[in-house]
Amino acid sequence: MPPLDLTAGEVLTTTRAVRRRLDLDRPVERALIEECLRLAAQAPTGRNRQRWDFALVTDPARRAALADLYRPGLARPRQQVVRDGADRGDPVRGRRIAESAQYLFDHLHEVPVLLVPCIRVRGLHENASHVGQANTWGSILPAVWQFMPAARSRGLGTA
Repeated sequence: MPPLDLTAGEVLTTTRAVRRRLDLDRPVERALIEECLRLAAQAPTGRNRQRWDFALVTDPARRAALADLYRPGLARPRQQVVRDGADRGDPVRGRRIAESAQYLFDHLHEVPVLLVPCIRVRGLHENASHVGQANTWGSILPAVWQFMPAARSRGLGTA
């Protein structure tokens, strides 16, 4: 699929976390994901080292297993999102965001492709130095973000 006819500004201002509007029945061509990954790999990295990879998961059983691992982490963040919305004087917004996240978690196993960012660093843990943590996370997060507008410009939703 060729990129959509969008300016860079349009891609950047319309790339959102898509949860409820994901087309769970649309097949996603591997070549399209690989094209977006090539663009993501161009993201800047700390010390010019790319110590990360992406795992591309399309097998239904493996997607279901990943969804099962991910779901237990929802309860506390969902409560926090609702509280944050209420704290900002907009409990409806907080509730909508939480419901949207819940929808994705309920249907995560149905998403046609799960792309999992993976760090290739032994011994990275909460006691690592602040600089080490910053270099590691500051290297993979730009790649994750860069994947999102690349996918958006090709008509794919991400979250």
